[in-house]
Amino acid sequence: MIQEKEVLQDISWEIRTGEQWALFGEAGAGKTVLAHTLAGAHAFQGSIEFPERKDIAFEKITRVVDQQHRFRDLQNQSNFYYQQRYNASDASQTITVREDLADFDDQDQGPIHKSELLKAFHLDDLMDEPLIQLSNGENKRIQILKALLDFPYLLILDEPYTGLDLQGRQLLDGILQKIADWGRHMILLSSRDHRPPGFNRQAWLRNGQIFWDEKTTQAMDPIQSPAIQSTSKPFPTALEFDYPDFRYAVRMNQVHVQYEGKSILEEINWEVEKGSRWALTGHNGAGKSTLLSLITADNPQAYANEIYLFDRKRGTGESIWEIKQKTGFLSPELQLYFEPSATPFSTLASGLFDTIGLFRTLSPLQEQHVWEWVDFLDCRPYATKRLSGLPAGIQRLILLGRAMIKTPPLLVLDEPCQGLDTNQREYSKKLIDRYCGAYGATVIYVSHYLEDFPPSIQHTLSLRQGRIV
Repeated sequence: MIQEKEVLQDISWEIRTGEQWALFGEAGAGKTVLAHTLAGAHAFQGSIEFPERKDIAFEKITRVVDQQHRFRDLQNQSNFYYQQRYNASDASQTITVREDLADFDDQDQGPIHKSELLKAFHLDDLMDEPLIQLSNGENKRIQILKALLDFPYLLILDEPYTGLDLQGRQLLDGILQKIADWGRHMILLSSRDHRPPGFNRQAWLRNGQIFWDEKTTQAMDPIQSPAIQSTSKPFPTALEFDYPDFRYAVRMNQVHVQYEGKSILEEINWEVEKGSRWALTGHNGAGKSTLLSLITADNPQAYANEIYLFDRKRGTGESIWEIKQKTGFLSPELQLYFEPSATPFSTLASGLFDTIGLFRTLSPLQEQHVWEWVDFLDCRPYATKRLSGLPAGIQRLILLGRAMIKTPPLLVLDEPCQGLDTNQREYSKKLIDRYCGAYGATVIYVSHYLEDFPPSIQHTLSLRQGRIV
């Protein structure tokens, strides 16, 4: 039970010595609720027992590694702003990996020492890096390492492969195998069909119930994930925005970015013509997010480079809001920067003003337009609920709608399918292709999974260690 709504029903599950479980399920199936129930965060009926740990409260036995890594700055605050990682002086105000791990002594953490884990997790060279500047893969490894240093009896991993490139996924496979060899119990929760080595049991969660045979779940009535039925709906009537014509959405000439002497991007030459659709690929830490930040007017180093956006050179008098007005943007962690009180309705509405949060009163026409998008995404049941309390897949679909709501000529979509189940991923790709067909939009699309790219993608730019491959 959670928030007086029954999410899990009649769960009976036994984990035996030596078993490592992979639990699959669609977005919203209840995987995250189950994880935090096992960790003692939700009220429930029935009983949860750990026979081998009867002397310890079960809330202290389980550790959950969530999908996102949340951390604090040097003042023990967590109210970061989105552009902070690209502003060197502000990024230095966040704690480093070393500071984040300072509470864990290397000698008193059971049979596994911190120094051993740092080497196994390939983190020993990152100890002095600010957390806010790490890649998704690096942050994910830190999350798992911290959970292990708490010496849990049961480690629960919620979508641990989210945001990882192929090399990162292979590295995580090896790490999880080591954890299994060390004798720890694990439960992996995933919406993608990947069972890592070392996981010898699997089950499926559907409609709040666990099934041991995938054929059983397939034989049930198909689940229509939110927004799936919107595939053939016409787009909401576009509001009137003044978008001057242009030939190139992006032009970069010998672009170079570095922080404290460390080169992030080198010799980037790139032209993105109006109406073209690009895939941007590269390993975790290759420089993709930094490259996108130059396009979305979030990185001040754009002024030190020869960059043209919508045929106008950066630094010639245009405001960042003029750039953002023409750009619809989505990133893997964008939802973390909204106020806790943000709802799907206010999140969609904020896309009209390019703000992370709604800070002004909508006109009647704007309010009507936002409700049309709520209905278009089949999300009216969620419209006034807290965004942060919704399944990750619903949050991502809302943020995709936010990127499109003002019908911008450029979409910059960083991992738009992250956290989505199979149906939602297919819907999102179709929605992006339909948007491009309807409005002739230019697209820059980032993903680590080839199957996540929409069919309309025409070109690919690949980065390796900050350079174009």
